Amino acid sequence: MTPPMDPGKGEDAEAPAAPSAVSLCPPPATLTTLQKRADFLRAASARRQGTGGFLLQARARGDDSPAIRVGFTASKKIGNAVLRNRAKRRLRALVREVLPPLARAGWDYVLVARPEATVTRDFADLKRDLATALASVHRDTARDAKP
Repeated sequence: MTPPMDPGKGEDAEAPAAPSAVSLCPPPATLTTLQKRADFLRAASARRQGTGGFLLQARARGDDSPAIRVGFTASKKIGNAVLRNRAKRRLRALVREVLPPLARAGWDYVLVARPEATVTRDFADLKRDLATALASVHRDTARDAKP
């Protein structure tokens, strides 16, 4: 048995207009993700700033590229795959909200998840942690640049 055709449905009906996908906070064009292990290792040997929710590693690349590169790490100490993925998702959301106005061009940043803390810590606290860590890393840079 075929259901009766309602007006506006069927072969001759027009498709509804698709809602436009508008992001609330689009990432800037200069924000890219670290992909190579060597980049993560270079960042690990540079500046570090620990916070309650994660560890921030940062380094100035020394090239003329205006790109800001970001990497995320969540080891098996965080927990199973579900918890590791949740930690990385939270760190990515954190970077999209906080990093663009505070980051410096030509820098690499790596956020390392901490067991328990990254997944359970309040997001507002994570945002404060990142802003504080960035200020600390860049304050140390300004101090080192002075003779």
